Amino acid sequence: MIIMLVPFSWGSVSLGDFTLPVTHLIGAIIFIVASATDWIDGYYARKLNLVTNFGKFLDPLADKLLVSAALIILVDLNLAEHLSWIVIIIISREFAVTGLRLILAGTGEVVAANMLGKVKTWTQIIAIAALLLHNFPFEFISFPFAEIMLWIALIFTVWSGLDYFVKNKEVFKNSK
Repeated sequence: MIIMLVPFSWGSVSLGDFTLPVTHLIGAIIFIVASATDWIDGYYARKLNLVTNFGKFLDPLADKLLVSAALIILVDLNLAEHLSWIVIIIISREFAVTGLRLILAGTGEVVAANMLGKVKTWTQIIAIAALLLHNFPFEFISFPFAEIMLWIALIFTVWSGLDYFVKNKEVFKNSK
């Protein structure tokens, strides 16, 4: 967040007509590394049978914080300004699912992310990385990869959110 939001004067990287601020390049690298370490952590937790209820709860929360912060920064820097409504839907879904997870935790149930949720997270990560990189290298062929990925992320976000609520609808039927 600091790299992206503090107005450092580190210049730009240029390739022909394409220009990318150095801060955006560094921010994208940090975001990609953070996302990769999250995947590595989960992989080894499953492989070494170190999965805990705490991890099942905290890992999705960390994903949501990483993705939400990056999306807000993208809107703030006008890199996704015209898509801010998509950002609002994505973040709203994250709050709603986190709320449902808290309700479920109150009943003693901790639900790990399913495959649809993981696909949702990875489409969001790819979209955010592409937006942070100003659609590099697709900008050279005028292909709106970053924007298309954000739309795909929106679809998986809504789909996985609906799936999560449908699969856990009993918690609402049984609430008093």
